[in-house]
Amino acid sequence: MKLAIYKEILKRLQGREREEFSAIAQHYRVSLHTLMSIYSQDYQKKMKKTHQRHHSVEAVDDYFQRYQARISPETMGTVLLRIAKEVDLAPSLLAKIILEHHLALQSAESEPPSRSYVNQLLKDPCQISDPVLANEVQQCILNDCVYGPVVDSIRHSVGFEYENKLKRTLEEKGITFIGEDVMRAKGYDKTPDFKLEVPIAVDGHVVNWVESKASFGDELSHRTYLRDQFWSYWNSVLNPKE
Repeated sequence: MKLAIYKEILKRLQGREREEFSAIAQHYRVSLHTLMSIYSQDYQKKMKKTHQRHHSVEAVDDYFQRYQARISPETMGTVLLRIAKEVDLAPSLLAKIILEHHLALQSAESEPPSRSYVNQLLKDPCQISDPVLANEVQQCILNDCVYGPVVDSIRHSVGFEYENKLKRTLEEKGITFIGEDVMRAKGYDKTPDFKLEVPIAVDGHVVNWVESKASFGDELSHRTYLRDQFWSYWNSVLNPKE
């Protein structure tokens, strides 16, 4: 994808509802999955930039007071979703903030709950003792397309699917390779998804290994993967431990 088209898509996505994404994808002749990946990456960047503002003591108290003031039989299941839209915060992230604050207030020592316990409740809101809050948290998780345990499960599933698709393609092309488990057994420190036993040439470049990433490759993700993974593959794949 041309960088100019990518930037144009980002601009078109600003302030759009998810119901409009299909039309935008068709206009630019990209898959909905690609468009959602572009949107998710850009949205995550924004959330990281505003993390401190949303997690300040003043902000947490304000969000919790808004939640308590608006809860009623007529608004059940929609309060946190509306607040999330008002403050421009992902629903699942707001749900986590409210849940953590609620649990801290319920604690005799008023200490923050453990991360593992909060994540357990987010994965299964039915375990939350307050049924109203449980419903609110569940609605946030179900209506969040970027964050939350449901999205995490989908990402994991898509990643596994694309890795298998890559494996089938290599096999169909008759390209021999070894996988991560075999590489680890042979002493490789860092392991790409597949190391080619016989390097191939693609557009004039020698390819020794292939890594599957089921997400859109914007400039930031390319730099991050290069720093955290790809440069280490360069050394470990070409110079494994004896």
